[in-house]
Amino acid sequence: MNKPLDPTLSTQIAESINSKAATPFDNAYRAALATKGATYVQGFLVFDQKPYRPVEHAWIELGECIVDPTLPHLRTNPQNLWYFVAQQLTVKKLKAIIEESQEDYPEDDPLPIYGEPPYEYYGDVMLGGQDYLDAYQAAETKCKEINELNAERN
Repeated sequence: MNKPLDPTLSTQIAESINSKAATPFDNAYRAALATKGATYVQGFLVFDQKPYRPVEHAWIELGECIVDPTLPHLRTNPQNLWYFVAQQLTVKKLKAIIEESQEDYPEDDPLPIYGEPPYEYYGDVMLGGQDYLDAYQAAETKCKEINELNAERN
């Protein structure tokens, strides 16, 4: 079950970290570091717009709500967004993974984080474990539902 999105808090945090379009992983990372009690989350986002496909995305959760620091750049009604969690990381765990990644692979961007192998295919890409595959399939199902609903309306 999706937690509710808090658009007001999402916008406030986006402004405070100076979020940028097309950088959801970095935005969520910076928001997690700047927000007490935050959990960093990676997964998939579904829009109620064509082409109706899951988009890999990151956000934070605070208590029982989703805070998306990329929200102001999405240019869509927040009520028409669905978030599908693949993995959640505490800020402590997130920092440790980032630090280790930067030491081991300094030339690579440490985000997104895919966890330990074995990896599964989702879409035409092999990244993430079973949790990623499950989240991707749930997001795909939602995309099909939206597409069918919109086809009935037209």
